[in-house]
Amino acid sequence: MAVQKSERLLNLLIMLLVQRHYVSKDRIRAILYPDSSSEAFEKMFERDKEELRSLGVPIEVGNMDAYFDDEPGYRIRPDEFALPDISLTADEAQVIGLATRVWEHARLAEATTEAVRKLTALGVPLDVSALDIAQPRLSADEPSFDVFWEATQERTPVEFQYRRAGATTTSTRHLQPWGVVRYSGRWYVVGLDTDRGEERVFRLSRVQGEARKVGQPGSYDVPPGTDVRATTLRLAPSPPTGRAVVLVRAGAGLALRRDAESVEPGVPGPDELTAWDRVVINRGGPGAADELLGYGADVYVEEPASLRQHVVERLSQVMEGAS
Repeated sequence: MAVQKSERLLNLLIMLLVQRHYVSKDRIRAILYPDSSSEAFEKMFERDKEELRSLGVPIEVGNMDAYFDDEPGYRIRPDEFALPDISLTADEAQVIGLATRVWEHARLAEATTEAVRKLTALGVPLDVSALDIAQPRLSADEPSFDVFWEATQERTPVEFQYRRAGATTTSTRHLQPWGVVRYSGRWYVVGLDTDRGEERVFRLSRVQGEARKVGQPGSYDVPPGTDVRATTLRLAPSPPTGRAVVLVRAGAGLALRRDAESVEPGVPGPDELTAWDRVVINRGGPGAADELLGYGADVYVEEPASLRQHVVERLSQVMEGAS
């Protein structure tokens, strides 16, 4: 069920993003929801649209014919989806397009490829270059990511061992997950802690061992009006303050630039393959290392030295694990 829903959302996003004109509801139903009844289609389509919008995807509604007030159509304009001067915080910018950015995660990359294949086979004209706006790239390398992601789609409770900051032991936690959120370079899961009867936020990197789904899919509902992102900002620890200076390859690091204190273009970089810009950001703690690592070779840390060293250590660990 989770894979089917994830693929359906990806199908819808791709179909609306890569076409230059509005797509009618009938065509959307025929291609993406072919086996559903009229009532089931209406419910799923409305739910899927709202879920994409909650992730920051700007679905536009307009008339199919500019001269007639006919059936409305739907589309996602690439220039709106990737508009560089939207007023967003760094963490809000990271959330925009989450449905596309996690495609690089192995489990969802497969669903993305299948979505494109199906739409192509059905004769849908695709401009796949529109998918290049899925920047920045975010890694999802926490072992528990898949379980929590699937559980939020299925509405299935999860049981896991969790080690709090500074603790030497773990405790068993039971959660009805509402969503998975990227915040200050970390992945968090938000939901109802059923042991305590209160909403809670858990950092996925502190989940110990294997998280597992318990109970039946659809066994709970997310409270109406819940804003998972706002809940994370309210309950998660404040990000470490500080300042960092990084070199960013020209055309990359969109979220870094949106939140930058300053951007100095055309500076010498670690290679001459492209131009480089010096970007000053207002966060330089260990959490920033995870965020910067997601850009790969497009970002180079100049200062502080502690942040650069942390990035080097993380890269060394990756190299050792691959050898």
